[in-house]
Amino acid sequence: MSALTARSCSKGVSSLTRVPRADLKYGGQGLDFSHQIAMAEELGNITSLGISIAILLQTSMATPALERFGSEELKQRFLVPSIAGDFVACLGVSEPGAGSDVSNIKTRAVLQGGDYIINGSKMWTTSGSQADWMCLLANTSAGPAHLNKSLLCVPMNLAGIHVSRNIEKLGLHASDTVQVFFEDVRVPRQFLIGEEGQGFHYQMLQFQEERMSATALVLTPMANLIRQTADYARGRVLFNKPLLDNQVVHFRLAELATELESLRSLLYRAVGQYMRGLDVTKLVSMGKLKAGRLSREVTDSCLQYWGGAGYTHRALVSRLFRDLRITSIGGGADEVMLSIICKYMDTLPRTKSVK
Repeated sequence: MSALTARSCSKGVSSLTRVPRADLKYGGQGLDFSHQIAMAEELGNITSLGISIAILLQTSMATPALERFGSEELKQRFLVPSIAGDFVACLGVSEPGAGSDVSNIKTRAVLQGGDYIINGSKMWTTSGSQADWMCLLANTSAGPAHLNKSLLCVPMNLAGIHVSRNIEKLGLHASDTVQVFFEDVRVPRQFLIGEEGQGFHYQMLQFQEERMSATALVLTPMANLIRQTADYARGRVLFNKPLLDNQVVHFRLAELATELESLRSLLYRAVGQYMRGLDVTKLVSMGKLKAGRLSREVTDSCLQYWGGAGYTHRALVSRLFRDLRITSIGGGADEVMLSIICKYMDTLPRTKSVK
C-alpha cells in the first residue's frame, strides 16, 4: 500500500473505528480500515468498475452502520451472511426527489405495534435487482429532518416490495441500478439499526467510509491509464516522430501524474486521522471532490491523445471516460462536497438580519 502501510496506520487507532469492523466472530479478518482502502485501490485494477463498485457497496456503503450500531441479532441475521458472500446488500438512500439532499427523503416507516410499515421509493439503487436485503433510510417520526430518520435492515423478498427494470446508464454497464418501490411493507421493529431517530447521523458516518473508498478506487485506474497512454503515445508516430516526443503531451501526462499523487496523499492523511477517531469530514469531502474532478480531467486528456482509437466503444480509455464520470455524482455530488468544505471553512455567506 506504499505510503499507507497497515502497521503505521494501526498506531493510535480508536475503538470507534476499529471495533467491530470486520470482527472475526462475524466472519471478518479483524483488520483495520487501512486494509479496506488498500483493497479499494486493488479493485481499481478491474477494468469493469461496475464489479468493483458492487464489492465496495457491500463493504463500505451498506454495512458499516450495521457493523457499528446493529444488535447482535441483526448482525447474525444480515452481517454474517453478507461478509460470507451469501447475501448481497444494497443501500436505500436516494429518492426521485432527494438525491444529494438526504434530509429531504420522503419514504416513511411508521411504527404499528411491533412492526414498521414502509411506504415510498428509492432511486439509483446499486445491486438492487439481486440484493437479499437493503440498508434503508426512512423517516420514522415527524421531528426535525436530522432527527426523524432511522436505518432499517429490510429483506428484499418481503410482500409489497417492487423492483423496476435495470436502468440504462452512461457507464458502469456491469452494475445493476434500479428503482425500488415500497407499498405497506411490514418489517419487524427489531430490524432497526441502533437507535430510532439516529439514522441521518449513522448514514453520514457511512458516507465517510463510502467517499474514502470511492476516492481510493479511482487512483489505480487513473494511474494505469496515464501509463498506458504514455506507452501508446510512444508508439504512435505523427509527422515522423512519436506523439510522446511532443512536449505538450509528456508535460501534460507528468502534470496529471503529479495531481494523482497529491490526491493519494490527501486520502492517506484522511484515512490516518479517521483511524485515530478524528473528524475527517472536510478532508474526505476534499478528497471526494478532487477524485471526481481529476477523474474527468485524466480520462478526457488521455482520450484526446488516443485519438480515434480512444473514441471507439471498446477502448479502455472510452470505458473509463464513462465509468469514472459517476465519481462527481454518486455518493454526494461535487456541489455537495463544496458546500460541506465551505461549512468547515466557515466561508458560507451569512444571512443579514432585518431590523
